[in-house]
Amino acid sequence: MKKTTLTLLVAMTLLMSSCLSTGYGNTSSNNTGNILGAVLGSVLSNVLLGGLSFDQSSLLGSWNYNAPSAAFTTEQALTKAGGSATVANMASSLASNYNNIGINRNNTSFSFLEGNKFSAKVNGIPFSGTYVFNPQNGEISLKTATETIKGNVTRTEKGMGLMFDAMQMANILQKEGKVSNTAAVQAVSKLAKSANGARVGFELTK
Repeated sequence: MKKTTLTLLVAMTLLMSSCLSTGYGNTSSNNTGNILGAVLGSVLSNVLLGGLSFDQSSLLGSWNYNAPSAAFTTEQALTKAGGSATVANMASSLASNYNNIGINRNNTSFSFLEGNKFSAKVNGIPFSGTYVFNPQNGEISLKTATETIKGNVTRTEKGMGLMFDAMQMANILQKEGKVSNTAAVQAVSKLAKSANGARVGFELTK
């Protein structure tokens, strides 16, 4: 019995160290493998401490919206919020609200350029500026003409997760994306506020 328990613990440890995913757009409640990937990738610190953050050169390029992305900053925050079921519910709610807003691959994208410049579209509205990225902790600051938006960047199975806290996500949608669906914006912001350490945003692919 002890040997079996130890084997399971080792297996879970290996899975944790190999996980890349923080995006949930393709997760299905009928697909155990996808849900497991979502659970193991739902803590930002696990991904970053595993050496899976981007370096500056890997961040460069054009990235298009692929799916909602949600995560917690620490394992403790995830556990306190209710565990993996909370993350799955957040992702599902994000997908619904993004659909209501009209966010899709054609109208939402981010491009990170040489010289720490970026250009982006959210909900079809373009904005640009400069950025500062710290590959050690995955934090990114996007400076536009009117504000500075701070977020987190991690790798996902298909590309990159770009996530924000409640206030920053609301700014992205309302100020930069000019989203007029106030109810949907408030719902997205409420998701990020629902638990300490929650982050919500986009999974982006090239």
